[in-house]
Amino acid sequence: MSMNEIIINKKAQKQLKKIPGHIRNNFHLWVKNVEMVGIEETRKIKGYNDEPLHGERTGQRSIRLSRSYRAIYIKYRKTITIEVIEVNKHEY
Repeated sequence: MSMNEIIINKKAQKQLKKIPGHIRNNFHLWVKNVEMVGIEETRKIKGYNDEPLHGERTGQRSIRLSRSYRAIYIKYRKTITIEVIEVNKHEY
């Protein structure tokens, strides 16, 4: 069993309270996957569409929680710590 730490910062916690319940459930399922098998294995799950971001968000990654919502996170290299920094409705 992998020992990964997931930190959900205050901004993301506040945003999670405002999103639909089924989207929040998808997020918590992702967190459990990362905690159990690690971020590298969780990235292989196609439904999350885990992808690196560019421009001002270089170094951050996003996952899809639905067609509209995504979570933005940062993986810290020195530790196995994932910080979720934002959960939002993605504007296309």
